[in-house]
Amino acid sequence: MLIDANVSIGHWPFRKLQYNSCDMLLERMDRFGVDRAVVGNFNGIFYKDAEAANAELFKELQSKKKYRDKFIPFGVVNPIFNGWQDDLTRSVQKYGVKGIRMYPKYHRYDLLHPASVELVKRCRDLDLPIALTLRIVDRRPSSWLDIDKEWALADTIPIIREVPDAKFLILNIANGAYLNEADTEVIKSANVLMDTSGRALSNLGRLLEQYGKDKFTFGTHAPILDYCTGLLRVEALRENEATDKEKNLLRYENISKFLNLT
Repeated sequence: MLIDANVSIGHWPFRKLQYNSCDMLLERMDRFGVDRAVVGNFNGIFYKDAEAANAELFKELQSKKKYRDKFIPFGVVNPIFNGWQDDLTRSVQKYGVKGIRMYPKYHRYDLLHPASVELVKRCRDLDLPIALTLRIVDRRPSSWLDIDKEWALADTIPIIREVPDAKFLILNIANGAYLNEADTEVIKSANVLMDTSGRALSNLGRLLEQYGKDKFTFGTHAPILDYCTGLLRVEALRENEATDKEKNLLRYENISKFLNLT
């Protein structure tokens, strides 16, 4: 069993993407033996009203039963946009999302903005994880119209400290995967799951030792990144780093428990 914790449909305005629809993602999933995937819609980053992107994702998933069987939807909510509370309610009650993706850098707010904290608390009360993508694309070769700053893992610590009983899914850790002792304890004591797509996880064995095997899950960040690397980081672990049974935690068990999948 394999569950990918990090895929997206939709468009990226600065370059043409392949495999950015449910049909094309399924082609990649089938090729690499992936059973299910957590999916969001990139369009929610760039639409002024992210709700439209959630409606698009819901419509696509409803169009075929195999999409509903294979994909686990996450909505996008911008907490500084009017009516975000209604967007959250609609995402849960109508679209059946299993989590919420937040994009503070693109939507231009601080994670500790009062509305942001309120959104995280509401998701906590609904038992919904908050997904934070530390990097969508490498800023260096990206467009001059794109944002010019990326997050490191340490940038997520303030909101985890603020709402320590919320669930956080941290995606594409491309910078700064190693924290000081105090911040490491924050990650270890909170309900945090990190996907394996980011380049900063190249030494996954060492990170498992630092944070624990219950803190990681397989993810690809497709279609921005290739479908192999996130999986190779799991499968290439040596026996002394993770047994085959322990690799199952990363392949699907941790994310299944995190999302209450049956």
